[in-house]
Amino acid sequence: MSGQERLQPIRVLVVDDHAVVRQGMRAFLSLQADMRVVGEARDAQAALDFLATATVRDVMPNVVLMDLVMPRLDGVSGIRTIKKLYPGIEVVAMTSFSETERVRAALAAGAAGYLLKDAEADEVATAIRAAAAGETHLDTAVARKITRALTGVSEGVSSLSQREREVLVLVADGYSNRDIAEALTISERTARTHVSSILLKIGVTSRTQAALWAIHQGMTSVP
Repeated sequence: MSGQERLQPIRVLVVDDHAVVRQGMRAFLSLQADMRVVGEARDAQAALDFLATATVRDVMPNVVLMDLVMPRLDGVSGIRTIKKLYPGIEVVAMTSFSETERVRAALAAGAAGYLLKDAEADEVATAIRAAAAGETHLDTAVARKITRALTGVSEGVSSLSQREREVLVLVADGYSNRDIAEALTISERTARTHVSSILLKIGVTSRTQAALWAIHQGMTSVP
C-alpha cells in the first residue's frame, strides 16, 4: 500500500441478509474517521453484482465485511469468487457460529479475518484495518476453538509443517506477505494461507502475536 493510498479512507462493503445488521454496521463504521461504507448487499450474489459495476461508479471497496450464512450464495462461496475475480479486495468473514469447519473453509477461500457477530465494535474495526493492511485477524474465541481442534496430538512448533516454519521465521523477521511470497517463490495468496494456518495452529490471533511467539521460540534468522 502506497503512502497516498494510506491517506484515503478504507472503503467497506457490508454483506448480510439482515437489514438491521447492515444498518448497524453502517452506522458504526461511519463513525470511524478512516473508513467509508460504499455499499450494502443482502447476500453474496448481490455483493458480486455490486462489485461488477463498482469501478465505473467509483465505489470499489478495499474490504468486504461478509456474513457466511445467507440465502442464494453463501459467504464461503462468495469469498472464493471475490478473491478469484478481485484479488485486491480483502474479505473479513462474520457469522453467529464458531464452527471449526466453517472458519477453516472461509480462511481457505481467502478471507483475511474472521469474527463472530457478537464481537465488540472495536474488534470489527480492528479486523477491517488489519485486512486493509494485508494482515490476518481472528476472533479470540474462534482461534482458541480451532487451536484445540488442531492440537489434539501435537502442539506448538511440532504442529507446523516445514513450509509453515519457514514462513513463520520470515514473519518474525518482519516480512510482509508479498516479501514472503518473493522469498519462497510462492504466490502472495499462498503466503497468506500459510500465515492463517500458522495463527490457528499456535493459537494466536494476529501476525504480531505470531512474530512474538516465534521470537520467544527462537525462530528467527535475525541474531
